[in-house]
Amino acid sequence: MPGRFFDEWTVGDRITHQPSRTVTETDNLMFSAMTHNMQPLHLDAEFAKKSEFGQILVNSTFTFSLAVGLSIADTTVGTLVANLGFDKVVTPKPTFIGDTLTCTSEVVEMRESKSRPSQGIVVFRHELTNQRGEVALSCLRSVLLKKKDA
Repeated sequence: MPGRFFDEWTVGDRITHQPSRTVTETDNLMFSAMTHNMQPLHLDAEFAKKSEFGQILVNSTFTFSLAVGLSIADTTVGTLVANLGFDKVVTPKPTFIGDTLTCTSEVVEMRESKSRPSQGIVVFRHELTNQRGEVALSCLRSVLLKKKDA
């Protein structure tokens, strides 16, 4: 399914992306290893067991990357010129191995590009919720999109 062009969005558009994704131990281990994040809360079950959470915490940068990845098919595939930035990234609840995460996206701002008349800027609020209905991550993502007829 292709993403939408700038002129196909309106402020307030909201999408719940499918599929949802269950986070595995391998996801967390491989992502932490690939990014050289050796935080024992992500990798050492015995260390994590002694923490206030009592179990391994999934690397929050994996959770962030998953939110963006889950949103791409419905938002920007084939229409993206560039990601311009990510703002207000928050993780109000931890993600644990075995959590199933669902991403929703809402258009919170739009504007024409002043320097590129064939393109426009859309700001999405991406939100990941777990199977308990808790918000695991929220962020704003600003993108430069192509216009449909440009």
